[in-house]
Amino acid sequence: MELRQLRYFVTLAEELHFGRAAAREHIVQSALSQQIQRLERELGVRLLDRSTHHVDLTPAGAVFLVEARQILDHVGRAGQAARNAVASAPTLRAGIIDAGYDTMPQILREFQRAHPDFTIHQVEADTPEQYRQLAGGRLDIGIGATSQTWPALASELIRLDPLGVLVPDDHRFAGLDGVPVAALADELLLLGEESQTPELNSFVVELCRSAGFAPTVYEGTVESTRAAADLVLQHRCVHCVPASFRTSNRPGTTWRPLIEPATHYPWSLLWHDTNPSPRIATVIDSARQLAKRLGWLEPMAQPPFAPPLPSDLLPDSDPAA
Repeated sequence: MELRQLRYFVTLAEELHFGRAAAREHIVQSALSQQIQRLERELGVRLLDRSTHHVDLTPAGAVFLVEARQILDHVGRAGQAARNAVASAPTLRAGIIDAGYDTMPQILREFQRAHPDFTIHQVEADTPEQYRQLAGGRLDIGIGATSQTWPALASELIRLDPLGVLVPDDHRFAGLDGVPVAALADELLLLGEESQTPELNSFVVELCRSAGFAPTVYEGTVESTRAAADLVLQHRCVHCVPASFRTSNRPGTTWRPLIEPATHYPWSLLWHDTNPSPRIATVIDSARQLAKRLGWLEPMAQPPFAPPLPSDLLPDSDPAA
């Protein structure tokens, strides 16, 4: 028995006319007649008395009509309850950089486990765009580096992510426990996609300059983590990325941390400092618990390297513009 058969029967019982009932259900009259006959066969009783000019309910049909209406009413209420639950469910709009950077996705999974009633909308955007959306109220929380951030935004450091290089397994760096930053002077260096990670790229460039050289940067466009790993595997460049970046798990490649100095990329949660929503506090609490469990903020011998933010990433005078 199908719900549509119940609906067709109820409509026919109300109209007592196959043509009008078929028109209400937007089906042809023959299809309506076939479904009613199938329903009667499944029940083993005749629900309708039919003649050329007349349709009427049998006693069994009259009883069945009452129950069929109740069933359809219950189904309707169940559907509305489900829609109301979605409409009333608390939501969180969270910025992520892209799927290759796993800090925010891990935080959101931790938050969802603790708060399964929330609906999470992940918005992929680079850090400057997250600044704009947070300031404009289109995001609840974001993530990025905050050596200099917009005045209207608050932040909390949540992860010190070791910076390193991804190289082929047979590269000279692969056998080292750590790669001195100065050793990158002799390598063609692949940075992140500029449209997505301008802060990270600036961070790496300033790190190299602090070691006494300007890096030679691979000039091509890399549109995915797989494409970046492919370039590394082809010995065309080495890729400078944090440990959390998922290309570090690509077969045939090895990730090695940078040393001299040992360097950590600082990920911070970002939110509008006037946002009173309790959901922000719950996300931050989830992130703190995750950071403590995974050792994301364990003490280091020295503060993380923190170059200034490029001038083109600084906010306008009106951050909400």
